[in-house]
Amino acid sequence: MNFNKKQASALIFATVAMIVSFTVWSVFSPIANMVQEQYALSETQKSFLIVTPIILGSVMRIPIGIVADRLGARKVYAVIMAFAVIPLIAVGFAQSYSALLFWAFLIGMTGTTFTIAITYVTKFFPKKQQGLALGIIGIGNLGTAVAALFIPSVVYLVGMSWMFWSLAAVLGLMTIVFWFMTEDADSDQKPQSLKQSLTVLQFKDTWTLSAYYFLTFGGFVAFGFYLPTLFQEMYQLSPVVAGWFVAGFVIIATLIRPIGGYLADRFGANQVLTFLFVGIITMAVILAFSLVHLVTFSIACGIMALLLGSGNGAVFKLVPGVAPKHTGAVTGVISAVGGVGGFFPPIVMGFFLEMMGSYATGFWLMSLFAVGCLLVHIYPIAIKKQVLHRA
Repeated sequence: MNFNKKQASALIFATVAMIVSFTVWSVFSPIANMVQEQYALSETQKSFLIVTPIILGSVMRIPIGIVADRLGARKVYAVIMAFAVIPLIAVGFAQSYSALLFWAFLIGMTGTTFTIAITYVTKFFPKKQQGLALGIIGIGNLGTAVAALFIPSVVYLVGMSWMFWSLAAVLGLMTIVFWFMTEDADSDQKPQSLKQSLTVLQFKDTWTLSAYYFLTFGGFVAFGFYLPTLFQEMYQLSPVVAGWFVAGFVIIATLIRPIGGYLADRFGANQVLTFLFVGIITMAVILAFSLVHLVTFSIACGIMALLLGSGNGAVFKLVPGVAPKHTGAVTGVISAVGGVGGFFPPIVMGFFLEMMGSYATGFWLMSLFAVGCLLVHIYPIAIKKQVLHRA
């Protein structure tokens, strides 16, 4: 498929900027054990540090999506990246756990770039090309893999403070490159009022897709953020080796995402999501039973990555059909709920590990939620048939 120059620039630089932003968003996950040792943290405290960036990066996707619709996604994209440089520099000077949590919370703003990127790129492409374009922009999730692969090694080489400061420099440079290498989309669409944007909250489809994305993207985020800790604690792997395992999971889940959208086009979103929900239920149960076997657990994680990544593509393929004039608002709501879906599992994992000495409970709860999604999906209340047909 051929893209013109403006389309290609928007897609390439928005995707690269998202990779850098998601690397920043994921920065605490690969080094959580190092921080735990340095500050003598409990499992629950460590879990809160891991998920703290997820909180702001998720809930702020709703207002940021609306702002991107009104003021222009390109401007908002640049401002968010420039803002995140400040807490990245500051966290390098942090001397306490509370300071780390505060700056980690603000660093979470980089998680909103997913919504901004979707809003920005969508306006450059006609509807028949949006599926592929949105699949490509989803590659920005590879930032989680970049963090898992390189952040521990950088810490070993230059120390934790300089790791944060180096990342701040990279993000600042990316902001400048993005601003000068991209343009605003041509659009005669008038900015929507806040009241008009919030009408998407009235649509049943918005909340149904949010529940699905809570499972698929939330699961992806939770695995990406917490697997480094699990691999290190369960199997005594070093942070660097654990990073390779996690990077494999993230890469698989990210690269399969466009294929999930294609399969939804080819075979119908209804059938694809039904298959994926059944698969997620099955693999979550297998993961709960395979915790003591590294090879079995790793294979099951790889299959889960395929299912969650495909699910992300299939679910988001339906999003533009919910409210085409409010893409940013709908994307903000659904992706916010999905991000929040990544918040709870690490907290649950840490809590039940302290209470029961096992991670299995988290996977059982995931399987139960997937059962709920499947039951909703197979009944007519799930999504209007015309939305499925359009997708």
